[in-house]
Amino acid sequence: MVRIVVAGAGAAGASVAFHLAELGARNVVLCDRGRVAGGATAKAMGGVRQQFSTADEVKLAQASIRFFEELGAPFFEQVGYLFLATTESGLAALEDRAELQRSLGVPVVAAEPPPGVRADDVVGAAVCWEDGVADPPAVTRELVVRAAALGVKVREREDAAEVEADVFVIAAGPWSAEVGKRLGVELPIRPLCRQLLETDPIASLSPALPMIIEAETGFHFRRRADRLVLAMGDPEPRWGFDEVVDETLFDDRLARLAHRYPAAAGARIDRAWAGLYDMTPDAHPILGRVGEGVYAACGFSGHGFMQSPAVGRAVAEEVLGLEPTFDLSPYRVDRFERGVTFPEQLVL
Repeated sequence: MVRIVVAGAGAAGASVAFHLAELGARNVVLCDRGRVAGGATAKAMGGVRQQFSTADEVKLAQASIRFFEELGAPFFEQVGYLFLATTESGLAALEDRAELQRSLGVPVVAAEPPPGVRADDVVGAAVCWEDGVADPPAVTRELVVRAAALGVKVREREDAAEVEADVFVIAAGPWSAEVGKRLGVELPIRPLCRQLLETDPIASLSPALPMIIEAETGFHFRRRADRLVLAMGDPEPRWGFDEVVDETLFDDRLARLAHRYPAAAGARIDRAWAGLYDMTPDAHPILGRVGEGVYAACGFSGHGFMQSPAVGRAVAEEVLGLEPTFDLSPYRVDRFERGVTFPEQLVL
């Protein structure tokens, strides 16, 4: 019986392992050098959206959103994803993306900012109410529970590259290039440090508050219980594995929050953490076969959690010799050698 080892028990690896078992594989091992959902997945924002800037990414997100809908609360709250434009050029770009998204069947509509969100400097907005926010560690653990019930062996604190296998699936997030190298595969992935900030409790937060994104700056925030979680790219990208919080940015982020959501004026940062994106040169994942007996589900560039349901199934199908339900051809690793890339603009 073919033994399949999945390296990485984050959202992507858990999804691959679950779908392998669901499709009939009976000798699957899910390994992680740490704990289930203990790496980048534990530190993710948890947004789930279909509003991307390239057709292939939109389709990938569409294939994933149905899984989140089936999970439902408390794993996924379908509160919407609202992009705000504050300049005419920003609005034009937002409308161009919305036109592409609607042409592919995503129900994006023009919208007004909800009560409590400052709107006097907003020239236009777009929202998809099918999108929303989720709990990445909880979703991942649920997938692992389901996978284990189907016979997947789950091994925490074990190095997958040292486990005997006939087939490997690399789903180790920012550590995927290192795992690949040990398996004789080169993956153009490098880690990028990003940080998230969580406020202290804020009174009367609406349970229906959507994910709010400023289109021009990338500043965004979501409700998590009675707090808000904020994120924005650093002034200069921080490449490398150091997961360090830059406290010098707190005042700027709080000022942006108070401007966009006045009820948060006076809020403080109660908790902050840094995590890693597994970045590729074009901010798209590397999926499918990458070597003899080696497959990949990595390089998500900050979108791994939200894309993991569709990716997990499609990669599992390819591993098992089935026709993937989702076209993996745009995500082959050889695209970089061939010079064929399609850079994603919305890396939040």
